[in-house]
Amino acid sequence: MYKCLKCEKEIELEHVRDKIRCPFCGYRIIMKQRPNKVTKVIAR
Repeated sequence: MYKCLKCEKEIELEHVRDKIRCPFCGYRIIMKQRPNKVTKVIAR
């Protein structure tokens, strides 16, 4: 999933491969959403 930085709507991967542009507002800067899962790493 990707997210438009201007209108903040979620965009599916299929729409991004055609053009790097938000299909809702036409803005050309989008970012890939990161999962909300927190990863904990134990150091030795």
